[in-house]
Amino acid sequence: MFTKTTFLAFALMALFGAALLLGACHATAGAGEDISKTGDAITKSADEHTP
Repeated sequence: MFTKTTFLAFALMALFGAALLLGACHATAGAGEDISKTGDAITKSADEHTP
């Protein structure tokens, strides 16, 4: 059915794909934190400058 080389190639592609997805999740989480901090700063500024 599958040769050892074919199985190894599929396994390496799966690991590489998983690494990319995990890296993307970490980057997305970091971006979410940055956006949240920006929103908090805008809210704080609006509260300080509201009469």
